[in-house]
Amino acid sequence: MSDSWQGPGARDPQGPSTGSGWGQQARPSEQGQQPDRAARQGRQQPYPARDARQQPYQGHPQERHAYAHPPRQHVHPHPHPPEQAHQAEPRAESPERAEAPEAPEAETAAPETAAPEVAAETSGSRRQARRRARGKDGARDGARDGARDGARRRRRRRGGLLKVVAFCVVTAVGSLILLRGNELLDRLGTPTAPDKAAETPAPEPPDPGRVLQVIAHPDDDLYFMNPDLRYSISAGSPVTSVYLTSGEADGINAGSAKAATTKPDKPAYAEARQNGIRAAYAKMATGDRGSPWTRTVVPTKGGGHAEVDVLMAKPQVNLVWLQLREAGTVYETAPNSLHGLWDGKIPRLDSMLASGTPVKQPFSYSKDQVVQTLVGILEQYRPTTVRSQDPTPGRYPDTKRYTDHQDHFYGARFVQLATAAYAKDVTDRPHFAVQNYAGYINGSLPSALDPDEAKEKLDILGTYAWLDRQNHCNSPAGCGDLKISDQPGGNRWSDSINYARGTSTNWLTSDAQQGLWAFKVLDGQVAVWHRAGPAGRWKGPDLLPGTGMDPGVSTVTLADGRTAVFGTRTSFGAKPTDYRREVVHAVQKQPGAEQFTEWQSLGTPETADENWTSDISAPAVSVDGTGQLAAYVRDGAAGLRGRVQQPDGSWGPWERYGGTDLHGSPATATDGAGRRMVFAATSKSVVGWTQPTPGAPLGQVTATGLPDTTLPLTADGREGGVRLWFRKPGSGNVRTALITGEGGLKVSQMTDLGGLQGFGSVTASGHLLAGRTAGGQLGSESGSGRPWERSPLLFVGAPSSTMTGKGLVSLAVVGLDARLYVTSSADVPNAHLAPWQPVGPRNAPPSLPSPVSPTSPASGPAPAAP
Repeated sequence: MSDSWQGPGARDPQGPSTGSGWGQQARPSEQGQQPDRAARQGRQQPYPARDARQQPYQGHPQERHAYAHPPRQHVHPHPHPPEQAHQAEPRAESPERAEAPEAPEAETAAPETAAPEVAAETSGSRRQARRRARGKDGARDGARDGARDGARRRRRRRGGLLKVVAFCVVTAVGSLILLRGNELLDRLGTPTAPDKAAETPAPEPPDPGRVLQVIAHPDDDLYFMNPDLRYSISAGSPVTSVYLTSGEADGINAGSAKAATTKPDKPAYAEARQNGIRAAYAKMATGDRGSPWTRTVVPTKGGGHAEVDVLMAKPQVNLVWLQLREAGTVYETAPNSLHGLWDGKIPRLDSMLASGTPVKQPFSYSKDQVVQTLVGILEQYRPTTVRSQDPTPGRYPDTKRYTDHQDHFYGARFVQLATAAYAKDVTDRPHFAVQNYAGYINGSLPSALDPDEAKEKLDILGTYAWLDRQNHCNSPAGCGDLKISDQPGGNRWSDSINYARGTSTNWLTSDAQQGLWAFKVLDGQVAVWHRAGPAGRWKGPDLLPGTGMDPGVSTVTLADGRTAVFGTRTSFGAKPTDYRREVVHAVQKQPGAEQFTEWQSLGTPETADENWTSDISAPAVSVDGTGQLAAYVRDGAAGLRGRVQQPDGSWGPWERYGGTDLHGSPATATDGAGRRMVFAATSKSVVGWTQPTPGAPLGQVTATGLPDTTLPLTADGREGGVRLWFRKPGSGNVRTALITGEGGLKVSQMTDLGGLQGFGSVTASGHLLAGRTAGGQLGSESGSGRPWERSPLLFVGAPSSTMTGKGLVSLAVVGLDARLYVTSSADVPNAHLAPWQPVGPRNAPPSLPSPVSPTSPASGPAPAAP
């Protein structure tokens, strides 16, 4: 199965050539290839990619809906191999160079690799040759000079060897052993081969990953998934956005002043929204909103038809329009909708075709056909990162109305079903990670983006809203969504981005033997990567048995040294009411063992989906000074709930701990006295709970007095208390405070640590801090007052770090290619990270086929019939 579109009518040589849906050759009468009006008029004027030095990669935030193009900085979503990784500081000398003085003396050496001793020796040999040519007297002089040269060479060699030994000792204790254990083991087990260029393997090209976004309406991606969308486009990742509905609403494409006098036209309004999305994506990818597209109709695996748009200047950017009918209301009952189809209120949902679409034949889908259509898209595009909206957004406690649009979260549930079927039934595919995004609730939370980033996001929304009213698309329907033109930012949605899942920063952990363990959800299962000891060979990813796992897991080390893994799991049943999310955990069978128990359920405090849409957060887990294990979640009523393990291994009931207006997932850690503390963010501040003594129940909810903060929180026990890290709203700067529990919660040492104007989780271990920066890359800091550094990585969810032994810290992310990357540094102020090491095999072929066929018709590239 190909990884991307190959052209109209093209067949995958390894895929099926018959059948229906994505993966089938489209019949000529169905293809209806149609470039947009700008293309037909010859207005192809795409801007070249902008230089990264003109982009916000140097501290300037970026648009939420587009990605800055960074070719001159070689910034990729995944790093080069360690030999080529771009670093802010000179990297440590490689083992090959360190061993150079011990290699046999060479007659010649490449200038860039020759050691000083070898260079001196070569020049000495030339002088001796000249003296021998002069005769007998010259020979005596040459012998004396040769003796002196030989002594000098021996002294230099001894000095060089001492330097090499010192270097090797330091490096072996540091990141070289941690990050290059496999490489060292391979050398020890393989005879040294002659150093020939022909035998040096070619460097592994970076894999930018393949991103597929599924959203309910045109503009949900611009409001809720940016700036991640823009970062991916900028990094060169193939990006495909799939729109489930046409978003036709009431069919009135006008602002509030003209809404009453504008005639409703649902097909035309749907077309105007499509035109706005094409303009916004073209601007993000090329800088020119008029950059042309090729539009093609293809059959779907569900038996209908989809429009597929390919950006001609950047054919890795695709839009897929499924054009189903939308609900037309946020929370009121609307049977003819995704919600009604999910609940069985209607047997089929009709299409709502936009005017101007190449799809001319109406169709309808059953629930299973919607799922199969999405499975076919996944099979065609083979994504390594799937982005979706939040399937369980909850309700407002006072009104019980949904906190998000019903199309958003029921659309996300269809994505859950489709990814589960794809993972189960399709074996010849790469691993994939899933990221969920919060929706309307962002408007009630502190702003996550700094002003520059928010302004760039708003600029793209302005393009979509068609603020200048110029008819650049030459369409009678309009070139954008005038309904939002009065307020393009929505309800402050342009100021924020929040992940609904996957914000935990303790999925990387170390064991007593200084081995490393990493746990992330791939393919709906928990993937495990393991490195035994400080220099062992990495293994993984190995998938633990059990499907339906939601993005984001947390780990904790039990009193006996075993690692326990916690997460949530979604299950589906025959009836709509069987939809269920529950907390589950698995435990190592022995300390350091690679075998884990089966997943055990702790249930859920939200037992009925109709009450709070199964809205529970990811669990936060900790072990107190008595060895007592506890798990905490935010429930659908925005309060804290938890279960505590009993001495006999059983679990107590779900307890209520109070709290109101809680958001995101709680954070927990243990202080120096062994007291467990739990913290949660509200829309105004941070609240906390603590045990009065280890083993005792949590005390009452307590206001910390901290200022408002963006989501999420990170907690770590240190300095006798628990230290919190969080971000300053409207800034992205990282803040920290120390919380102590003696005599009740007390806050001190509130400090602003600066940063690189990013958003999302911050991981902290020892002197190291790391988190997402503006531009989407990983930023790190190791020492108070030192400038933050940026690493060339785009990643899914949150980074994680852990102490490895007493003097080393390890850091890991999962890239957009669903591959684990690790690095480390000495745990000292002002240390630098070692080069990033990819773990395990590549998650994609070394070279991907072109997303368009080179033999496409003259009107421009077009996608294959998938």
